[in-house]
Amino acid sequence: MSDEEVRDDGYDDFMDALEEGEPYYVECANGHASLPPRRLCPECASDDLEEAPLPETGELLTYNVTHVPTPAFEDDVPFVLGIAEFGDVRLTGQVRADSEDVEVGDSVSFGTDISETNGERYIAFDLA
Repeated sequence: MSDEEVRDDGYDDFMDALEEGEPYYVECANGHASLPPRRLCPECASDDLEEAPLPETGELLTYNVTHVPTPAFEDDVPFVLGIAEFGDVRLTGQVRADSEDVEVGDSVSFGTDISETNGERYIAFDLA
């Protein structure tokens, strides 16, 4: 099996759901929310997890402009990296906008994009 055929089912299933416009998070019976892949709730260790739809828009909580990346993104710089809250969960992703157009509190939607460095998918945000 080549590297291109290796699949991380939990992560890749989540990324597929993002691409298809049907993203989800997991929630335990006690109401703790987290992102897949999970087998246990990170708060209470419950194994009773249900998928719930992720809201279509979120709020950008913070961001930075990356000029010195990890090797996996060396050909993608500069880029805006942000953390956004979508309901009860937070996602980290690249913001597909010029840094001067981005502000904390902006409404964002999510999707996926492809790294110019290694061709792998990553979570991306668009200003909503």
